[in-house]
Amino acid sequence: MATPNYGYEKRQRELAKKKKKEEKLRSKTQRRPDDPQGDDQPADGQPNGDVAAPDQPTGAPGA
Repeated sequence: MATPNYGYEKRQRELAKKKKKEEKLRSKTQRRPDDPQGDDQPADGQPNGDVAAPDQPTGAPGA
């Protein structure tokens, strides 16, 4: 009777764990642009805040 190859089984488990971890990381990076709550800045790269865009009036007198 053949003896079990524990080294091979362990390597297969390690490869499966590594593959699962990479897939999880990949899905996180794909999901990140759609979910702005994870970052301080929105996905379009603009900072948060009440800063008016250049084409919008600021509402200041004399503008």
